[in-house]
Amino acid sequence: MKITIETVVRADLDQVWRAWNTPEDIKQWNAASDDWHTTHSTVDLREGGKFLSRMEAKDGSFGFDFEGTYTRVVPQQAIEYRMSDGREVQSEFIDQADGVLVKSTFDAESENSPEMQRAGWQAILDNFARHVEAKA
Repeated sequence: MKITIETVVRADLDQVWRAWNTPEDIKQWNAASDDWHTTHSTVDLREGGKFLSRMEAKDGSFGFDFEGTYTRVVPQQAIEYRMSDGREVQSEFIDQADGVLVKSTFDAESENSPEMQRAGWQAILDNFARHVEAKA
């Protein structure tokens, strides 16, 4: 099963692309709720390159590495990657009159309901939009 999330970021494409792929920015927006944060991020943005974001509960009770390998990179247009568990993600960046449409489609996992997965990924994407718009 594939799940798609999207948002329009009211900023220019360069700002959106940079914030999506810069570790210092990722650490600021990559959380689904205020009680989580990303403590470490690395990005090697090229086909075959790897990325890693260390996501942790702020109270220290739990954490995990969100990591994978880029399988396709089209600058300022698309990024595709395979997560360490084999699931695949495709993200598109579409320049529009009112901003940049960011649309991600990912393979669902089997531990959590599709609704919960969609809500979590959408919350992170909404956080991303707020971060970029605050910097614009």
